Amino acid sequence: MQNLLTWKFWFNLRPELLLPTFQKIYLAILLILLILAIFSYFKQTKKSLYKRFWKQSYVFSFSNLVIGAIFFFFNYERAAFLSARFWLALWGISMLIWLVYLIKIYRQVPLNKKRLEEEQEYKKYIP
Repeated sequence: MQNLLTWKFWFNLRPELLLPTFQKIYLAILLILLILAIFSYFKQTKKSLYKRFWKQSYVFSFSNLVIGAIFFFFNYERAAFLSARFWLALWGISMLIWLVYLIKIYRQVPLNKKRLEEEQEYKKYIP
């Protein structure tokens, strides 16, 4: 755990391979992203108020799955610069920022639903 807080661990251009337990955790994260990509792909095809959320969720999960698989490949092949730990840190930070964006989209759905209901109520009285 002390190693995680050092500059040498994060900015070493020739990092060691991931430990087997961390490889399993990494592969589990990739598997979760794959399942989320498949699930959100089928959900985005249905017409609903959540279609935009599911579309963005699909883009999030699929693109992060591809990026994560590329990073895993570089780590497996011991590519010097491309398997550096700071790439994983940047990837994690970008995933968190993207998740905040997804949460904002999800929170807008009830507002859109209310707006749509008001619009339908208004159109009901227009000839």
